[in-house]
Amino acid sequence: MWPVILGAGAVALLLKALFEDEEESGKEIKKRIFISFAIEDEQYRNYLASQAKSERSPFAFVDMSVKQPWDEKVWKHKCRTKIKSCDGMIVLLSKNTWHSSGARWEIKCAKEVGLPVIGMHIKKNDQGAIPPELRGKKVITWSWDNLAKVIKRI
Repeated sequence: MWPVILGAGAVALLLKALFEDEEESGKEIKKRIFISFAIEDEQYRNYLASQAKSERSPFAFVDMSVKQPWDEKVWKHKCRTKIKSCDGMIVLLSKNTWHSSGARWEIKCAKEVGLPVIGMHIKKNDQGAIPPELRGKKVITWSWDNLAKVIKRI
């Protein structure tokens, strides 16, 4: 009878360690985030990625965006592979996003594979139209607090 009780205790400790909330454990778990953006907005993607590396940042993630151009067929294959390996996607929204076939394809791809997708306006007072691929998805304004909240929920 003792081995069963000890075994159950060990299983309970293991399950607690596996499912313990990151706040309770004091450890911050980095999320793998795909950042989708129109190429004209690359500077904002660079800024967001550098924000995440700051010690003062209230969020942490690994930038999984595509950082180099590829032939379209190769790009779509590699991009889909990267998207599938992520925990979520942040779409940087600007006046360029509506016209970016690449960003809109990435959003469709993320939805197809069941990835959480969040839109984020890169400019508070100069926002572009939200592409139809984001219909029904959460859209936020860029701030550290907003980012921290959505990344924590992903």
